[in-house]
Amino acid sequence: MLDCLYKVNEVPYGTLEQFGLTQEMVEDLPEDILQEILNGFRSPLLPVVMKDDRGNTVKARARFLLFRNDDDDLDILFYPRMLRCELGDYTEEEQVQLHEGKVIISHAPDDANLKCFVQIDPDTNQVIYVPTPVIGRNLASMVNHFRLSTDDIRLIQQGEVVTFMVGDEPVTAGIDLRNRTGLRLVSGTERDWKAEVQSGPLERFNFGIYGCWVKGDDGTLDYVHESDYTEEILDAMEQEVQRKGSLKR
Repeated sequence: MLDCLYKVNEVPYGTLEQFGLTQEMVEDLPEDILQEILNGFRSPLLPVVMKDDRGNTVKARARFLLFRNDDDDLDILFYPRMLRCELGDYTEEEQVQLHEGKVIISHAPDDANLKCFVQIDPDTNQVIYVPTPVIGRNLASMVNHFRLSTDDIRLIQQGEVVTFMVGDEPVTAGIDLRNRTGLRLVSGTERDWKAEVQSGPLERFNFGIYGCWVKGDDGTLDYVHESDYTEEILDAMEQEVQRKGSLKR
């Protein structure tokens, strides 16, 4: 695995296991996803188990983020799926845009003086934001590479999706704060861009060493240990083995 901000052996697996995420489950995530987590990005929406105020066991879904606490140890911050999104700090017009799935330029929820790109994470129904200079730097690199027009730049900064031609092929770009760079580039049209945003980066079956992460029709992930594989999963695993075998020839 490439060098990352955090090391695998630093991950507080004991804390994760308290929420139903074992070390096997985490390390069975696809390598690029695990690298993103080890570089301080949020995990995909995963199944978790927690206790409510009455001590009852509750199954839910959440993202998690690694961070260093005051003792310089790695700790976990969870972002559970909320029933509704709190947008009281934003104007009615901004709220409408956010509910439409658009990215807006406004302020951080907890700091009215911090200018940010703001978006709703549809997986958790929580507000996510990134300071504008961070996205601006990445956007400038993309603009220089593809030589985008002033109108294209303006539209992307306003949270719109823009399609342009690279040779004979269409490429679509837009801001997506859930992506590593805050931008998402997709080969294809706006329809392809939106489809990738909705489906997420993982395939239907994602095999690891101990089991498989299976993506449902609604995009949610569930972990199946190898001892519990269904006929469908076994067939998919056989196809995966055959595909990898043909690539090696």
